[in-house]
Amino acid sequence: MKLLLTSSGIRNPSIADALVELLGKPIAESSALFVPTGIYPFPGGAGMAWQAIFGKEDHPLCGLGWKSLGLLELTALPTIREENWVPMVQEADALLIWGGDVLYLTHWMRQSGLADLFPSLSETVYVGVSAGSIALTPYNCDAEFDLEFVPEGSDMAEGGDRALGLVDFTLYPHLDREGMEDASMANIEKWASGIPVPTYAIDDQTAIKVVDGAVEVISEGNWRLFNG
Repeated sequence: MKLLLTSSGIRNPSIADALVELLGKPIAESSALFVPTGIYPFPGGAGMAWQAIFGKEDHPLCGLGWKSLGLLELTALPTIREENWVPMVQEADALLIWGGDVLYLTHWMRQSGLADLFPSLSETVYVGVSAGSIALTPYNCDAEFDLEFVPEGSDMAEGGDRALGLVDFTLYPHLDREGMEDASMANIEKWASGIPVPTYAIDDQTAIKVVDGAVEVISEGNWRLFNG
């Protein structure tokens, strides 16, 4: 896959240009599937999913003018024949992975079989937002927060500090965002000091582009690399 790992969606022209470059054609000629799964564990998650789908959020993604846009709900996939959803994923130009609970999202990426498809999607553009971006990294910076939403009796908490590890760096989004004290530069630096891989701290005007293992920072804001 070709990756565009954002903190808060396609927030500026530089990130938008990077998306078009990865697609190799205009957004208006591209098909996409939107995955809202990660947002559901949060209070009001269903409403937040609706806002994201219908462009009522200030994190542009679904409302970019795609040629076609489908909804891929990961929790439903284990009950559906693979021949009825796998080709749809394989044919999509982009997968738009919304934010929310990293632990829940990565759990259902595995359980649904979507994660198993990733290595074969060489031309697909993966666009992550917040948790959707963290999910591909080795370590979950939101683990402590996510554990609060694990249902009683669930084994989902096992390995909660880890994500899928499809890239060799980790990512901490929403750098210095108002109201998110845990995303201060000082707190991220402290967290990164205990992580054995490089950590990118990125604000909402920044994204990480990855193609064939080559990493490029796309930013009209602020970011920092720790342990790099």
